[in-house]
Amino acid sequence: MAAYATVADVQARMTRTMSETEQNSCELLIEDAGVIIDAYNAQASADAKKVVTCRMVIRALGDGDSSGYPIGATQGSMSGLGYSQSWTIGAGANAELYLAKLDKKLLGVGNRVGSWSPVQELAPVPAPAEPEVGTYAPLEVLVEEGTT
Repeated sequence: MAAYATVADVQARMTRTMSETEQNSCELLIEDAGVIIDAYNAQASADAKKVVTCRMVIRALGDGDSSGYPIGATQGSMSGLGYSQSWTIGAGANAELYLAKLDKKLLGVGNRVGSWSPVQELAPVPAPAEPEVGTYAPLEVLVEEGTT
């Protein structure tokens, strides 16, 4: 399996020190992240794969942020003396590996809109002819008769 980062790479990007148990989990998560990354784009650059791997593993382990908001929370609220908390966790944000929108962008995938039809190859469309330099299309083609 391809591992695109090391435990030291992940630790360097975290805001806290991982325990020994977390370091063991980190090694396994790094391998799993490599499989997920290769499923999206195995031809991505080594630097992009390393950054995405670290980001995925940190999201899964938690970065130890002391703000009180769980990692991956898309919405949250706190109250005072009423002792109330509520969180909305986005899809794939509960201690599992997933690719965020930025991760997909780093890997060169996502947000591509288009289509392809197998019928296109059956009847290829010829490329339009390029006009010669210095020639213009007739005025009748550009402006309908009777309009300005």
